[in-house]
Amino acid sequence: MLIASPQLMQFDAPLPLQSGAVLRQYRLAYETYGQLNAQKSNAVLVCHALNASHHVAGVYEGQVQSEGWWDTMVGPGKPLDTDEFFVIGVNNLGSCFGSTGPMHDNPDSGRIYGADFPVVTVEDWVNAQARLLDQLGIGQLAAVLGGSLGGMQALSWTLQYPERVRHAVVVASAPNLNAENIAFNEVARRAIVTDPDFHGGNFYAKGVVPKRGLRIARMIGHITYLSDDVMNEKFGRQLREGLDLKYSTQEVEFQIESYLRYQGDKFAEYFDANTYLLITRALDYFDPAKTCGGDLSVAFQKARAKFLLLSFTTDWRFSPQRSREIVKALLDNRREVSYAEIDAPHGHDAFLLTDTRYMAVMQGYFQGIQKELKQKNLKQLTGDERP
Repeated sequence: MLIASPQLMQFDAPLPLQSGAVLRQYRLAYETYGQLNAQKSNAVLVCHALNASHHVAGVYEGQVQSEGWWDTMVGPGKPLDTDEFFVIGVNNLGSCFGSTGPMHDNPDSGRIYGADFPVVTVEDWVNAQARLLDQLGIGQLAAVLGGSLGGMQALSWTLQYPERVRHAVVVASAPNLNAENIAFNEVARRAIVTDPDFHGGNFYAKGVVPKRGLRIARMIGHITYLSDDVMNEKFGRQLREGLDLKYSTQEVEFQIESYLRYQGDKFAEYFDANTYLLITRALDYFDPAKTCGGDLSVAFQKARAKFLLLSFTTDWRFSPQRSREIVKALLDNRREVSYAEIDAPHGHDAFLLTDTRYMAVMQGYFQGIQKELKQKNLKQLTGDERP
């Protein structure tokens, strides 16, 4: 069993943000798994999606049900094998799981940031992650890996720090959000900001939490993560056990209603409302082709990494078509890219599950990176590496 140990790193050098704001000081929560080799060449950064954190894999000692959010992917003998790779998970700025965010004190005012926490972008997160790697003595990543919003970070790494990434593994992601996705995010945000307990984002001082808004936001999001097939197979039109139709507009009668309310209640107990607003905005803003006249091929001229992209046929939130756009842009630039489109019924959530074909592709790709590293390290030892 992989035992995880959360760590914190403090940064006192100001971090300029894309918005023009500056974080004068901040901290990042992170975890590492496996061992960094002597050449410091086997590091893999795992970037998290909306409601995840730095706790990627393993369990916390003495805690029941504390598995990392991608424990199926990362660990000894798993596709991203921690017996071979040094894996790093970082909690993004603005999140609510240890890194500096709205729940923390603003050093300039001495008060909790709340609604005053600056807007952060994918590019800001990548810059902060790069500073963490600097402190860990890691100059180049063997790979950067992420699913969904994490995949956007992986893409951004290849554009912001092209010489620091050897491989980018991008799962169930997109080069930007389409109008429908932005619309879902906006509806979820409105649910939060119109909650009477939101208080303009400064609810901490009131001693309340806008749980109603968080519940609705999570329910909306959860619907988009599942496919129609999965929802029908799992719930269909089943009523809650032992119930008959009550012909009521208020009762929870269908199994799917009960499930969504359960997910919403659970989410409202641990997630921060301001964090939800910040992270969904970061999703909305990500668009590497924006500064290139919308031409993704031009944007990816900067990339130097090798790429693996994966998508899932029933993922309608980040559809295969969006991954193919990235593949085309990479091929236009003669980048080395592999692409797998997995016929899986689980919708967007498939990237967190254990479809055997998906796992086989991931394992095969990381085994290829492992062989590449061993050859590179051997050449260094024998003095035969060519520039």
